[in-house]
Amino acid sequence: MKYRSRTEIVAMVLEAANGGATKTKIMYKAFLSYAQLKEYLSVLIENDLIEYIEGSVYKTTQKGLVFLKMNSEIEELLATPTRNYKTIIN
Repeated sequence: MKYRSRTEIVAMVLEAANGGATKTKIMYKAFLSYAQLKEYLSVLIENDLIEYIEGSVYKTTQKGLVFLKMNSEIEELLATPTRNYKTIIN
């Protein structure tokens, strides 16, 4: 697996938890070790991007969904072919 940025990992965790998921499900979907998962979950909970609900379930918050939407839009912009860049400027 290629190197992933923290932003990519956060997006994968939020996507995995969208609609509700256990730690195990998130860990496998985001390809994280248990130690990494614990670290990311604590940061995401602290920043109100994910919430813990009853029954050992984590769920992406509204703020987390906004993050995913914005991240997706940024990825689209960065994926735009650079050959068109000169025609945009001129």
